Amino acid sequence: MRLKSTMLFFTLMTLLVLGWVKCRIPTPFPPVLPTPAKVLFAGVRSSSYGIKPFPEPSEWQSAMSTMSNNFEGSTPCAIWIVGEFQRPKDCRLFFPTDGKQYPYIQFEAIDKHEKYLRFFDQAGIKVFLQVEPAQADMITLIDLVLERYKHHECVIGFGVDVEWYREFENPKWGVRVDDASAQQWEARMKFHNPGYRLFLKHWDRNWMPETYRGDIIFVDDSQIFKGFNYLVDEFVHHWANYFRPNPVFFQIGYRSDRPWWKKLNNPPKTIGDAIRKRIEQECGIFWVDFTLREVFPSGEE
Repeated sequence: MRLKSTMLFFTLMTLLVLGWVKCRIPTPFPPVLPTPAKVLFAGVRSSSYGIKPFPEPSEWQSAMSTMSNNFEGSTPCAIWIVGEFQRPKDCRLFFPTDGKQYPYIQFEAIDKHEKYLRFFDQAGIKVFLQVEPAQADMITLIDLVLERYKHHECVIGFGVDVEWYREFENPKWGVRVDDASAQQWEARMKFHNPGYRLFLKHWDRNWMPETYRGDIIFVDDSQIFKGFNYLVDEFVHHWANYFRPNPVFFQIGYRSDRPWWKKLNNPPKTIGDAIRKRIEQECGIFWVDFTLREVFPSGEE
């Protein structure tokens, strides 16, 4: 009886240990596919709060061109934030009002983006205009932003950072975008230009529409990874494979991940190549402005 009890004890302990080990082993590193995904766009993310002093147009162009040169056939591109979250409930647009006032929307006395977009028109750069909507009405934001900027050749789409969508109702996570809303936003954007693409951004796919995919690009801005392999694993398994065949974009280069990406040879290319070689659909790779000058020195600081 004692022998059986001893054997049972060791059997249980073995199972517990094996279970403990298994739960701590990350998902196997995604395999390289026979045909790497095409990087459609490569560039940067821009915000008023992410980089000081704010670069001149030529510096943005230089960074985007360098990014694009890392991925053959890609187009230099920017995720360009024109409407930022203003606590507690507003979206602040960086251009003057059209003469009206709107709930939860603030305006600037002067247009802070026009000179950049004019420059990008001439430079062959493409731009997705993005908002952090807060409690503002999304259809109103789409109309205001696109009526203001859709005459620019560089503008090819509109984006929503869902982390800040109705953030007051769910702080630092935002409210999930349902299928009806995603379809409505996309239709309104395409009313302005049928060729535009809508993107929706979050780090958790559960905040994306459950079933509606349309012509939407899904953007992952996850950060705080333990290391390079963890980023690739999550971007491939958790995001790209889930939204396949829709295009996916990835924002990389956050300060929280600096301890490991700073050790890489050419971090933007190394990370971007690791992702694109393991996913099937077209993609975009964007370096965030928080650390832009660390990898694309300007000499202006």
